[in-house]
Amino acid sequence: MRRRKKPGAKEKLLTHELHLCKEPEKYKGHWQGYFLEKKPIHVELGTGRGQFITTLAAKHPDINFIGIEIKEEILLKAVEKAVAQGLRNVTFLWYDVNKLDQVFAEGELNRIYINFCDPWPKARMAKRRLTHRNFIEKYKTFMGEQGEIHFKTDNEKLFEFSLNEFAACDLRLKNIIFDLHQSDMKDNTTTEYEDKFAAMGMKIYRCEGRKRN
Repeated sequence: MRRRKKPGAKEKLLTHELHLCKEPEKYKGHWQGYFLEKKPIHVELGTGRGQFITTLAAKHPDINFIGIEIKEEILLKAVEKAVAQGLRNVTFLWYDVNKLDQVFAEGELNRIYINFCDPWPKARMAKRRLTHRNFIEKYKTFMGEQGEIHFKTDNEKLFEFSLNEFAACDLRLKNIIFDLHQSDMKDNTTTEYEDKFAAMGMKIYRCEGRKRN
C-alpha cells in the first residue's frame, strides 16, 4: 500500500535549522565538529516519532545522538519533540539507511540502535532486513573499538534471524532478553511502538552485539 504524504510536512520539516542536518554528506568523518561539544555518538536507524532518541538525549547530555528517518511527516514529529525539550545534543537526518556509507566514516560511531524495524517476513526479502549481515558488516566499519548495536523487536522470527546474523558477523552477543517487560532490566527506554505492543501483552525481544577488538 502506497504511503500518503501529509501536505506541508516537508516544508515544515525543512524550517528546523537546529535539529535537522540537511546535507549530512558534508559531515562524513567530521560529525564531532557538527555538534556543540565532542562526545560519543549514538545513532538510531528508523527513529520514527522520536520518543526513544529524545528520551535518551535528555537522560544523557554526555552523548550526541543522531536519528535517521526517511518518512518526512513522521520525522517532523521527532524533530518537534527535540525542539520542545530544547535538546542540543540530538540532530536528525531525513535519509535512507541504505546510504549510510555516504554520511559516516570508519570508526566514527559508538553505538547504533535498531528498534522495531520492518521484518520483511518473506525469505526472498531477507537482505532488506536491517539486521542482515550485509548491513551489519557496514555498521561495523562505522563503529569504533567496542562499538555496539542494540536491537529490539516484537517479531520472534526476526529476533532469531538477527541473533544468527550478529553471530555470523563476529559480534559478541550479550544481554539477550526474550521478554523485556518481564525481565529485571533497569532503565529501559521505550519507543512508541514498544509501549503499544507491551500494553497488548506482546513480548519484546532485545539483544546487544559488541564489536570485537
